[in-house]
This record gives sequence, C-alpha cells and structure tokens, in this order.
Amino acid sequence: MRPKPRTELHGDPHGRFVHDLVLEACRRFSEKTALVDASLPEPRRISYAEYGETVERIARNLVAGGVRPGDVVAIYLPNSWEFCVSYHAVTLAGAVPTPLNPSYREREVRYQLENSAAAVLLTDAPVLQQTNLSGLPALRRVYMTRQVAGAASAFTELLRPTTTGISSSPDSPTHALAALPFSSGTTGLPKGVMLSHSNLVTNVYQTIPAARISTGDVTLGFLPLYHIYGLNVVLNPVLTVGGKLVLLPRFDLDRAMGLIPHEGVTWVPMVPPVMNALCVAAEQGRFPREHRVRRVQSGAAPLAPELARRFTSLTGIPVTQGYGMTEASPVTHIGTMEPYRPDSIGIPVALTDCRLMRDDTTEAAPGEPGELVMRGPQFMLGYWNNAEATAAVLRDGWY
Repeated sequence: MRPKPRTELHGDPHGRFVHDLVLEACRRFSEKTALVDASLPEPRRISYAEYGETVERIARNLVAGGVRPGDVVAIYLPNSWEFCVSYHAVTLAGAVPTPLNPSYREREVRYQLENSAAAVLLTDAPVLQQTNLSGLPALRRVYMTRQVAGAASAFTELLRPTTTGISSSPDSPTHALAALPFSSGTTGLPKGVMLSHSNLVTNVYQTIPAARISTGDVTLGFLPLYHIYGLNVVLNPVLTVGGKLVLLPRFDLDRAMGLIPHEGVTWVPMVPPVMNALCVAAEQGRFPREHRVRRVQSGAAPLAPELARRFTSLTGIPVTQGYGMTEASPVTHIGTMEPYRPDSIGIPVALTDCRLMRDDTTEAAPGEPGELVMRGPQFMLGYWNNAEATAAVLRDGWY
C-alpha cells in the first residue's frame, strides 16, 4: 500500500514569528507544565504562564541592554530551562540566535562568535572554561547563568522587572532570521545556515501532524537543543501544541529509565545509538515495564532495519524514522505508521517536492540510485556571508 502524499499543516504559517507560536501557547495553556528541567538536583518545573512571562522579561532586558533588531546573540549552553527561554527571548527581541555546541573548544567557539559577529553571549562559567574571548570586536556583553566568572554579568540581571518596550521586527517573518546554526563543516569550515522565522514556523507546522505531536504528549528531550533536531523537531513543536518537555542535558540511560515512568513520557525523539542502548537495557530487564511511550522517532543518522525491529520486539513501541538537514529546518521526510516501515525515511512532509536525479538534467528511473533534490518553504535563505556556497546548493529553488 502506497501512502497518500501529505498535505496537512498544523496551521497557516503566513506572517508568523517563532515566538508568536510559543507565546500564544503560553496564554492558552497557562496552567499546564511546559518544562521540567531534570538537569538540576531538584528538577525545576515551569508552567506555560511562567515560561511566557520569563521570555518577555528577558527580551525586554536584552533590549534595555542595547540589543537591536538584527543583532546576533550567541547561546552557548547545554540543555536547560535557561537555553529554552533565552532562545525565544532573543527572537522576541528581534535578534538572531546562533546556538553553539557546549562541547566546543576555544578555537571553535571563537570561530563561530567571530564569523557570526555575535554582539551578546549567553553562557555559563563551566562551559566557557579555558576559552579566551579577547579580541572579538563585535562582542559587547557576556551573561552567565548558574556560575558567574570574570567580567560577565549574571543571567539574573535579565530576569529583573523592566518597563522597556519591545518594538516589532522591521523585517517580515520571511526575511527575519530565527536561527543561525552552524553546519558541521564536512565540506570545509562550518557555515552559518540562515533560517528565517517562516522557515522554522513552516517546518513546525509540517512536522506536528506528520510526527503526530499532540497537546497530551510528554516528550523526553535529551537531544541537544543547539542542534536543529532538538531545536525545531523537539522544543518548538512541543511548546507550540502545549505539550510537556522533560529536559536532560544529554542522554543518560539511568536517568532516562527513571524519568520515562515517573513523568509519564509518551514520545522519545532519538538517534540510533540511543535506540541501541535502550535495546541493551531492555535485554537486561532495565527498561520500564509500566510506561506510556507510544512511539519513538529516529533521525540524524541511518537507522538499521534490524535495530528498529529489535527495539519494537523488546519494548512493544513502534518506531518511525525521519530525514532532513539543517538547511531544511530540518524535516523533509517522516515515516508512516500505515504502511509501517521503520526502515524507511517515509514520505515528504506537506509542501515539499522531491526529485531523484541521475545527473543535473536527468531524473533517475525507478529503482535506480540518484541524488535527492528537494524544494519547499522550509529551506534556508542561504549560507551566512557565503554567496558562493549558497549558489552551489540552491539552484532555481531546488536544494
């Protein structure tokens, strides 16, 4: 049975900013729990009402501190409530968040800060340890969250009451950047990927129905938020629908085994090595017998068919696989439950066209290998300050 093409969007993305989606959810689901930050000794629980108030307060204080529309603000933090509220506050302030891998060393940190011309850095003292920030002319201010060192300001300064106003973005969601992640650099130095608000909002609205994310979901979030998978497949969609996100700073098998039953987790986005670790735990009798997980989502690396079958046979939990890339915000394909093919990346999400090309001008025949060429409203505006690299991958609207 061949599945029907996807046409459903969660909503109309036209004219929407990423923070619009989240702040609307904060008003609609004010009493519900938005985040559980399990990185703390005593997990912090944040309601939607508190989340929205915190985002608005940080945005106002960023503006009061001199952040202007279009400024780049770097977020160099592990998964935490501070990362989440900072990301949405930066976009609300009209600035551009550029997230950094918290395991980066000094050379990589300085490269991204310098290349992006980041004006503000949000980080923590242990993360920034042994990193010299001198000689970065664009960097005006550093805030640290839980431990403050040197000349940095405390993150708590951004949580103070203020009456500073927030002006609307001078750019439309189609042109204003909502994220500037840097690619892995497999083709040379990492490149900043310019993702607009429209790119991200459209992909959120494409992903929610395709991945069947709902208000009642409790999501275990250990995928790194600095990566587009964690940011726009987990954080933004879950908060858009009013779900609960349980955050871990990284995958921790023992913590995951405890949180799944304790928090009533229903959805676990993951990568294949995590699935393998969960299989081993199940074989050892450590996977919770009483749980509410109704599906897991695999992405970011090829999923071996035998691993998916092994996981489902051990846990009874179905697996879907997704496909995408940073340049697509990131989702282009998600697997289906009917027919159930966990070994397949599935079919395209709504508004996404695909062609399999033998070469630049000829489509591959059925069963013949080729290059996947795609287009859709979720694809990037281009690479940051790199017109040559942009022209090499975006041709007549096709990526």
